[in-house]
Amino acid sequence: MLAPLYGGADLLDAYAVRLPAGVDYDLEVLARAGFERQAWWVRALTRVRDAIMAPVGVKSSRAVGFAAAARGPVIGFFPLLSKNAGELVMGEDDRHLDFRLAILLRADTAGGRELVVVTVVHCHNWLGRMYLAVIAPFHRVIAPASLEQAARAI
Repeated sequence: MLAPLYGGADLLDAYAVRLPAGVDYDLEVLARAGFERQAWWVRALTRVRDAIMAPVGVKSSRAVGFAAAARGPVIGFFPLLSKNAGELVMGEDDRHLDFRLAILLRADTAGGRELVVVTVVHCHNWLGRMYLAVIAPFHRVIAPASLEQAARAI
């Protein structure tokens, strides 16, 4: 569902983890396992991010989650924007950047299943570009770790 957003993205990436064969997967359960029960170090990094970005007016993860929960379902602190049998899309639009995360199941080449997370970010201004430059290295570690967490929860 995110493919139309790929053009001009300031960040576009995807990570996948192979899931055990012979299991019927509930995509929302997997997403919640990956994004709601994160490792202590991911929670710590999120708190540091929130503290550093607050002085420049970027909403905390907690504020994003509370505002989103008032509008509808959330996974972790990410607003759930759409859901179908094979793909969940989460994200938020803000003054500095818009981000989308898609979590999907796909068949792998060996006949098994993979859990995939795709991230697309579009920056609007210098604040968005600065923010993305700071968090991108952490994102590249956290995204695959969240997938591994989801796969272990099965």
